[in-house]
Amino acid sequence: MSNFFKSRSARILTAVFFLQASAFYGFSRREEVPLHQPLSGFTLPGNTWELAQNLQLDQETLDILKADDILSREYINRGARQAATLFVAFFETQRTGKAPHSPKNCLPGSGWTPSKSGTALIDIPGMTTPIHVNEYVVSRGQNQSVVMYWYQARDRVIASEYSAKIYTVTDAIRYNRSDTALVRVVVNVTDGDTQKAEQTATSFVQSFFGPLRAYLPA
Repeated sequence: MSNFFKSRSARILTAVFFLQASAFYGFSRREEVPLHQPLSGFTLPGNTWELAQNLQLDQETLDILKADDILSREYINRGARQAATLFVAFFETQRTGKAPHSPKNCLPGSGWTPSKSGTALIDIPGMTTPIHVNEYVVSRGQNQSVVMYWYQARDRVIASEYSAKIYTVTDAIRYNRSDTALVRVVVNVTDGDTQKAEQTATSFVQSFFGPLRAYLPA
């Protein structure tokens, strides 16, 4: 019996059973849905990044996402002649089958092929520790883009999809909450300079991360 619990498959099976039992307990109670400010009111202070346009999503995409609130915008840094898009999908609860769709799965379905994948640490002004985010370089035909994304819940930034699911269960048990948000940034690569696009994406994240926190429940 002791050898059974030492095996990797047994540990995984035990963890699955634990999560299932915990989820049943957590999700069986009435959920406390936190209030949040509508994302439509989000603004960026200063004049480094300016709002260029609100990007409209078609009804089919909205029906697939099933998010409770969405922000999809393009911003421009005119001084540096750089552009970046910001997408935020907020979910008040995940108990009704609604959950963020991972860009890792959605991008290939849209014809984008990842040529580089990993994570990045980004220092945020006013925070003592950097945030950990996913970072991809994707290609479609002659076009290339840098994509950064993460999951954000209760002021917690999570890169891993698996960790995000585990936190959903633990938050449901401890706080009666399962709200979360998917935050994604896309910067197009010009002249094959992926490093510059990565630097642009990092700078953009540093500019909006603090103001955006006020629009997501803590």
